[in-house]
Amino acid sequence: MERLWGLFQRAQQLSPRSSQTVYQRVEGPRKGHLEEEEEDGEEGAETLAHFCPMELRGPEPLGSRPRQPNLIPWAAAGRRAAPYLVLTALLIFTGGQTLLERPPGHVPAVPGGGAPGGHHQKLDHVWTDTHYVGLQFPDPAHPNTLHWVDEAGKVGEQLPLEDPDVYCPYSAIGNVTGELVYAHYGRPEDLQDLRARGVDPVGRLLLVRVGVISFAQKVTNAQDFGAQGVLIYPEPADFSQDPPKPSLSSQQAVYGHVHLGTGDPYTPGFPSFNQTQFPPVASSGLPSIPAQPISADIASRLLRKLKGPVAPQEWQGSLLGSPYHLGPGPRLRLVVNNHRTSTPINNIFGCIEGRSEPDHYVVIGAQRDAWGPGAAKSAVGTAILLELVRTFSSMVSNGFRPRRSLLFISWDGGDFGSVGSTEWLEGYLSVLHLKAVVYVSLDNAVLGDDKFHAKTSPLLTSLIESVLKQVDSPNHSGQTLYEQVVFTNPSWDAEVIRPLPMDSSAYSFTAFVGVPAVEFSFMEDDQAYPFLHTKEDTYENLHKVLQGRLPAVAQAVAQLAGQLLIRLSHDRLLPLDFGRYGDVVLRHIGNLNEFSGDLKARGLTLQWVYSARGDYIRAAEKLRQEIYSSEERDERLTRMYNVRIMRVEFYFLSQYVSPADSPFRHIFMGRGDHTLGALLDHLRLLRSNSSGTPGATSSTGFQESRFRRQLALLTWTLQGAANALSGDVWNIDNNF
Repeated sequence: MERLWGLFQRAQQLSPRSSQTVYQRVEGPRKGHLEEEEEDGEEGAETLAHFCPMELRGPEPLGSRPRQPNLIPWAAAGRRAAPYLVLTALLIFTGGQTLLERPPGHVPAVPGGGAPGGHHQKLDHVWTDTHYVGLQFPDPAHPNTLHWVDEAGKVGEQLPLEDPDVYCPYSAIGNVTGELVYAHYGRPEDLQDLRARGVDPVGRLLLVRVGVISFAQKVTNAQDFGAQGVLIYPEPADFSQDPPKPSLSSQQAVYGHVHLGTGDPYTPGFPSFNQTQFPPVASSGLPSIPAQPISADIASRLLRKLKGPVAPQEWQGSLLGSPYHLGPGPRLRLVVNNHRTSTPINNIFGCIEGRSEPDHYVVIGAQRDAWGPGAAKSAVGTAILLELVRTFSSMVSNGFRPRRSLLFISWDGGDFGSVGSTEWLEGYLSVLHLKAVVYVSLDNAVLGDDKFHAKTSPLLTSLIESVLKQVDSPNHSGQTLYEQVVFTNPSWDAEVIRPLPMDSSAYSFTAFVGVPAVEFSFMEDDQAYPFLHTKEDTYENLHKVLQGRLPAVAQAVAQLAGQLLIRLSHDRLLPLDFGRYGDVVLRHIGNLNEFSGDLKARGLTLQWVYSARGDYIRAAEKLRQEIYSSEERDERLTRMYNVRIMRVEFYFLSQYVSPADSPFRHIFMGRGDHTLGALLDHLRLLRSNSSGTPGATSSTGFQESRFRRQLALLTWTLQGAANALSGDVWNIDNNF
């Protein structure tokens, strides 16, 4: 552990504008130690923390809980880790701000000053890897600007952008001029509503609110609808106004990248290792229009100038004493001068090797960097990650050895769109889809304490349900998290389970590599955490929002993550519910059935999708029966079954599209024409007079040839998943 902690201390000194410390693995007699090639800078800041007890409950004895659909009884034989599971010391930030502020793009400080605890820790491997990525920063000599423009086209008064450091990485650079229009959150339905009310976004600057969808989605939607540029502001009405809780300053803008994708957008599909020869291509997710964050104060000045129709009631806010209007309003000139810089980023790794399946990795990670202090964004997750490393390595020192390897990772470049994690995945793609079992993300883990969400792959749903029954609620004494959830909504998964969003580091693991992933978040009931991605994301504000409950909530996150890691790394049979995707397909088939009449009128059918789904259900049931009837102690069979189970997610990556052209190949969670979502959007054109793009810039409408191709890609991917789950080719039994 001391070695890993030392890497974190050095990481806070790494900066694109200073010399760096590079650590190399040493083989031979000193294997497991690290050598410094070069170092500079001062030691990390003193840790401001205290320790409180943490307990991870071991899996309950067989029969004490209702068995989950896919958790095989003899898997419990591998759960005899219980004597090791009374764990101690969860690191919680309670003494003050623990991240040092630094200019955007610099690797931030992390909790440091010495290894927590005084006893020996055990890790089998520790290393770093460095990527050289293209990051975009504001130009101090030429800051971004916003001016009024008069009717004659003359540039007038400048609207002050209070903090020149706040910007949108990967915005298009240049200047645009246009009338201002208010567009709510900038969702496609908002822009369609705007047009329906007689206010066309084409050629205009859009003023949109922070929230609901990502900055990248807002800008992409605006671009699709023909807008010239986007201004993004935090609407006070969207955040808690309760007096005990702090609120975002009206002069504070919110940071956010606008690349509709993950990783380095200048090397899409390729790893950004030094000296790699990149093809001359940029990500298709880079916008062609500029975007700039502004504060609520500046937004109020703009909103006062808007004329035109009154905005719908649900679009109203609290900045004005009168209703918001849609516009158009006066013309504005937006100038964005961000510049691209090649920047080294460093991911840090620690590993505990598994006993029986060391080549299968259970991965847990947290983003280390943040724009501004990053207390909620990265500090809490990093603290929990470090303490989980310390706890599991202590267990190893006491004789525990997991069946599978545990891989702990601290990611860099997260605030630019999961750059560190995506570049690592791109660099080791051919290995990881064969060896990574699950990824658990600790990012954004504590943004409140009222509600619990798990953004996840369907394969992990049953395991999450089981773990929720073993972890106490941080704010409902005497209740487990599961009991807290079902008290609100008997359908626990409808209350808890959410799809993986693209702005999560977990997304690329599933949509790009085909590894099931999960990201936990405790959140406020109806209000977003107001300080995320701002310079006000400090420990003090996070502590006030949670009204002193930060230690308890962070402890619950650590227990959830710890229980998941134990089950995933130690259970004899992987606790992934491979039958769950049959239910997912059935749910989507319900959406497809809505158009069966329209398709039949054109001589088209969805029969092949139904058939492929049936084959998948049969293959899953057959595998389940094989496992139930197999010999518990047969290690060869166990490993064979685990390999088939762990690759289920990979089976849903379309093999018919290029990872370089369509990196997110997952047919349910990905992006592109091969996905089920794209097929449904295309089918909706059968009942619409508009074109395939919400912006309605073409007049193609529904295309039968395109539909046939989409249906074929989807069906054969689903059929391939069914065949792969069946095992050997002589065991495949389907009616396709």
